[in-house]
Amino acid sequence: MRAYVLSLTGRDRPGIVSAVTRALLDHAVNIEDSEMGILRGHFAVMLVLSAPDELDEEALRADLDRVRAEIPLETMTLAEVDAIDPHATSASHAISVYGADHPGIVHGVARALAEHRVNVVGMSTRVVGEDEGEALYVMLLDVSLPDGLDEATLESALDGVAREQGVDVSVRPADGDVL
Repeated sequence: MRAYVLSLTGRDRPGIVSAVTRALLDHAVNIEDSEMGILRGHFAVMLVLSAPDELDEEALRADLDRVRAEIPLETMTLAEVDAIDPHATSASHAISVYGADHPGIVHGVARALAEHRVNVVGMSTRVVGEDEGEALYVMLLDVSLPDGLDEATLESALDGVAREQGVDVSVRPADGDVL
């Protein structure tokens, strides 16, 4: 089997997933993992795919390019990658961050996590309340702590970010792997 990553973005509209998955199905390509979501009116898709060894990659690319032009989509990238690890890292903890929206929040949290070798397994952010006055930035992360790092040490590192960025940060054990 061959492994690929397909990423795409386009203005949100019905039919994007149907058109893309039809092209994949026509080439016997299987979707192994996916993340999709609307980001400020743009639909973003990231797919990890498995394909048969005999895949006609040129024909698949042509069909995906046709979908990109018909929908239309803004970006589309298909890249072959090394074999996919079916035992990908799972989250051990969830982190939530809330505060007045301003540049630097994501970097501050990411820097603290990187300094402690914490792996970000999933992350989503949103600005809420823009229409009601001051915008609130919401950041939710699923992370995996490395061996030897305890929750208290992580909380201490993130407390520094909270003070520096003027945000509230909380850490809790992950509830379990739902998906």
